[in-house]
Amino acid sequence: MNPPADPVTGKLTNALRGVPSVDELLGRPAIVEVAKNAGRTLVTSVIREVLAEERRSLKEGPSAAVELLKLEERILAGIQKALAPSLRRVINASGVVLHTNLGRAPLSAAALEHLAAISGRYSNLEYDVPSRARGKRDIHTAQLLADSVGAEAAIVVNNNAAAVFLVLNALASGGEVVVSRGELIEIGDGFRIPDIMAASGAVLREVGTTNRTRIADYERAINERTRLLLRVHPSNFRIIGFTARPSLEEIVDLGRRSKIPVYEDLGSGCIADLAAVGINEPVARESFIAGVGVISFSGDKLLGGPQAGIIAGKKEIVERIRRNPLFRALRVDKLTIGALEMTLQAYRRGALDEIPALRMIRMSAEEIARRAHALLEKLRPSLPKDVEIEFIDGKSVIGGGSTPDQSLPTHLIAVKSRRRSAEEIESRLREPAAGIPIIARIEDDRVVLDLRTVFADEESALADSLLIAIQ
Repeated sequence: MNPPADPVTGKLTNALRGVPSVDELLGRPAIVEVAKNAGRTLVTSVIREVLAEERRSLKEGPSAAVELLKLEERILAGIQKALAPSLRRVINASGVVLHTNLGRAPLSAAALEHLAAISGRYSNLEYDVPSRARGKRDIHTAQLLADSVGAEAAIVVNNNAAAVFLVLNALASGGEVVVSRGELIEIGDGFRIPDIMAASGAVLREVGTTNRTRIADYERAINERTRLLLRVHPSNFRIIGFTARPSLEEIVDLGRRSKIPVYEDLGSGCIADLAAVGINEPVARESFIAGVGVISFSGDKLLGGPQAGIIAGKKEIVERIRRNPLFRALRVDKLTIGALEMTLQAYRRGALDEIPALRMIRMSAEEIARRAHALLEKLRPSLPKDVEIEFIDGKSVIGGGSTPDQSLPTHLIAVKSRRRSAEEIESRLREPAAGIPIIARIEDDRVVLDLRTVFADEESALADSLLIAIQ
């Protein structure tokens, strides 16, 4: 006599039998239509993923009949998600101008227009039109860069870590580089200056202590193997209190007497004086006035351009670096060159407000307040009664490893709801059902929005998303 059938097992078996086949789903009219553009291979892959997920769900929970229409909706949503770009636009309402996680400096309208022109068609990247001969891609930015910082020559690589590596490899591989212990910084994602130096083949010669280094420390460290005197701008940290650091002029004088070049890694790369807005950051030109041989800095920080590593200095030194075989491995493409060229052209014309990052940094708190009040007036008629919105004084930061102990005064829009927590509102802004993700901050159990980093043409989308998030 056979044992009685297990009703639970029988129900599961019936449910699994009800799961349609891949071919059946491929024949559904809506899926056939989508497959015309998405391609049968992708559609089939998504169908298999959804069916596998459905079978797992049936086995793990109470078995129920498969609803074909809901299954189809999941497949269509999966196809749409697979076709959507992973890298997408967000609205930065955090008040962090050079937000590393959000792509740092936004490019100017002129740069974007130029990129569209040279990337969608052919260009004279390495072609000298008048002579009909091969050219060098450096020519499009070299003079602009040199003029912008007061150097004799300049080249570009793909970021400042690459620039540091290339300079050290070209000028000091197998030799020693003297640097203060207080300047051995760690940059983004765990990259450390000592590690870059070691990989370059240069030998690190640390002098002084973490908080106090004197010129005599550098002088005692110089020997027949010394190739460079390195000064690193601590752009992402500050040491305060009982500190000492030789002036740049002192290091340059020592380098001159010892016939050893001085290399300064400026990190953030400020080429416009920002003292008028309360930002104290060394300007690149000042390094050459002091007599530095070569500098490097980032293109997508305070310069306000694309990701790049700028190397500038005396012609003989820059040419030596350019001849290094690694230069070709680290060189930039036409998109970086095009964006950098148009960014530098704005500096040449004195049109600093055309560069979004500089425009945001130079924006006054009063201008931000006017924009915030205007935005609130648009929102007020639609605000739920359980939501409080007020203006509070606050601080914007430049970010991107720049000016760590300096901030910019701003006015924040602070949002609080009796029905939704700040975390819930922030999450709904960041992951909306539709529209552009908005990145905000949470302070004192309120969501705060800083319009310093919101473009004017994004305010309408920000207002619409905020009204949805607080409902």
